[in-house]
Amino acid sequence: MKKALLLSSGTLFALAVPLAAFAAINNVADAGSFIINTINNILVPVLFAVAFIVFLWGAFQTFIYGANSDEVKEHGKNLMLWGLIGFFVMVSIWGLVNILTGTISFGNSSGPTGGTPKAGVQVGG
Repeated sequence: MKKALLLSSGTLFALAVPLAAFAAINNVADAGSFIINTINNILVPVLFAVAFIVFLWGAFQTFIYGANSDEVKEHGKNLMLWGLIGFFVMVSIWGLVNILTGTISFGNSSGPTGGTPKAGVQVGG
């Protein structure tokens, strides 16, 4: 177990070193952008893929591998359930973040109409 953990952490470190080397981090804002972009572009898709693989493996165990064994079917059903829970949690958090960023308008100074509305100004006429 320790050997597998050491090997996987070493592999992860070896794959992450080029990301940090090519990041060209000059200040704190660049570091924050790098971390957010890494989470959005690498971590989130990997988590979705893991949840999908867990769901598929549970379906395989339930319907194909465990056709004759109730214990294997039950384990497969649990894996399918946890895969769906993972999807639900990730999509829910994604939706909440989009609602918050849309409501607060992070980084959007122009507003949804292309500017600040002004009372008493007629457009086109």
